[in-house]
Amino acid sequence: MEQSKRPALVALCRILAEEDVAYALIGGLALQMHQREPRTTLDIDVAVIDRKMIPAARLSGAGFRLHASFEHSENWTAADGTPVQFSDDPVLSPAIRRAEEFALDEVTLRVIRVTDLLHEKFRAARDPARRRSKRLQDLADVQALLESHPALQNELTADEKAFLGTLPA
Repeated sequence: MEQSKRPALVALCRILAEEDVAYALIGGLALQMHQREPRTTLDIDVAVIDRKMIPAARLSGAGFRLHASFEHSENWTAADGTPVQFSDDPVLSPAIRRAEEFALDEVTLRVIRVTDLLHEKFRAARDPARRRSKRLQDLADVQALLESHPALQNELTADEKAFLGTLPA
């Protein structure tokens, strides 16, 4: 994990735990937790069951600032400038409940399970609303997960296998 995000991540996860918020780290940071090869990401992506559960007052008191709200997300910035995006996409609710726990600096991080991460990366890669560069990065993340965890091949849906079969070797 990049050192630059560590203080913001620890503060964020400590607050979420103290406020008993169901969450899971997703995106590039989750990828960093599930594979050996480094993966750079600028932000902290967090899935929550419901944005109404985000402890806005506690986050603000810790130096986090809300910048924008959208249909299924809120964009915050930590005191050190680290971007934080909360998502309450209902599709992620089961993955939040199944999240794994990792210890970091005496704080427990809840991270999306590797299988759920794989399926979410596929979903993101196929979302036409996302920029092409982001979709290509999601496909690269899928490939990296499959290379790091060969047993994940068994978790692919028929649709995901067919999609991978359309890509150049």
